[in-house]
Formats: sequence, C-alpha cells, structure tokens
Amino acid sequence: MANSPQSKKRARQMVARQTVNKARRSRIRTFLRKVEEAIASGDKSAASTALQAAQPELMRGVTKGIMHKNTAARKMSRLSARVKAIA
Repeated sequence: MANSPQSKKRARQMVARQTVNKARRSRIRTFLRKVEEAIASGDKSAASTALQAAQPELMRGVTKGIMHKNTAARKMSRLSARVKAIA
C-alpha cells in the first residue's frame, strides 16, 4: 500500500492512465476486428480501406506507449499480407 504522498499520487495517476490506455487498446482492437471481418467476408476493397484506417490507430498506440513498435509492425505486415492474398 502507498504510504508517502508521492506514492499515493502516483497510484492515483496510475488509475487515470489505466483507464485512458484501456480505452485506446479497445479502440485499436476494434479497428483490427473490422479488418478481420472484412478479410473473412472476402471483400478486398473493404478490407483494404479497413486496413488503411487501422494503420494510423496502431501507430498511435505505439507513440502513446500502448504497444511496442515491432508488435504493431508485425500486425500490420500480417494483415496486409492477408488482404493482399484475397482473390
């Protein structure tokens, strides 16, 4: 348990950051899910537009410290390969 005033403040800040980060992570997952659904439907144009919308969200997650840069790059690479493979 936090004892010093500084550690109590850090605990409060951590809760606030946690809610913001949770919302950001959820938003990123929503964009990725839209790409997955478009890929599953087989609509290449919808999948590519969903991928273009998801890319800035993923990179924003990197700049905000939600995920690692290589993780976002790996997700983008795999999704773009799957979109490209749609006949």
